[in-house]
Amino acid sequence: MVLASRFLRLESIFMQGPDVSALQKRLQELGYEPGKTDGIFGPTTEKAVISFQSFHHINADGIVGPETWTHLHISPRIQTTLNIYYEKSDFPSICIDIDQRKLRFSSKHFNKTYPVAVGKPATPTPVGNWTIVQKALNPGGAFGVRWMRLSIPWGGYGIHGTNRPSSIGTAASHGCVRMYNADVIEVYEKTPIGTLVNIIGKIYTGRLLQIGCQGEEVKELQKKLKELGYYQASVDGYYGSKTKTAVINFQKDHGLAADGIYGPLTAQALQKAIDIANNDVLP
Repeated sequence: MVLASRFLRLESIFMQGPDVSALQKRLQELGYEPGKTDGIFGPTTEKAVISFQSFHHINADGIVGPETWTHLHISPRIQTTLNIYYEKSDFPSICIDIDQRKLRFSSKHFNKTYPVAVGKPATPTPVGNWTIVQKALNPGGAFGVRWMRLSIPWGGYGIHGTNRPSSIGTAASHGCVRMYNADVIEVYEKTPIGTLVNIIGKIYTGRLLQIGCQGEEVKELQKKLKELGYYQASVDGYYGSKTKTAVINFQKDHGLAADGIYGPLTAQALQKAIDIANNDVLP
């Protein structure tokens, strides 16, 4: 389990979306030069990210993950004053149940429940109390027809439409909440900046994996290590010496403490490596 939205980075086909736009705007505010704030992650944006990471003593790889998002302090900068009309009446709220994969919109005059797609087990939708801090019309592609950014500080999470309607009702995203395009249009029109969003459900904290551990979590680790060429033995769900050696070699290659223990930092680095290897750019 990794608390990380999609890792923004330079790809042969440029990544794009409202999360990239928010990144560019924040870099520009801080005095860096990401180029046009067009929502397209090109070489100029990558150069600005590297400069920002270097200044903050973050691994300057040009890839925007949880640590870079956190240092950007982006959510408070986007927050705006609540709409006066809603302050005088009943301000709406949203509740998302990640176990039921349902979104409930509630206001004085309108209440409705919608099916949604949520984060997959490896990259879950963060449970907690958040607010809507940014809205965008017609972001396109995997973001569908509407985007509403959440105030989660360590990633570019949002509620948005989709070009993969078959994923609705499943755990399929990088942590974002997907809706049918017709549904997200309806919710978008009734959701002002500042709307409270309560995300509830089971919290999958994961566990430290080391010699002697066994189970499905170990299997998933072995599969990922095998996919990247670090593990050659059978995927048996037992954390033995071969799994430990594979983890150590991965940690060495990625500048981590090579202790052979699979913890949060190693999990994050492994998920990033898997995303890059699979060219996974979906939110």
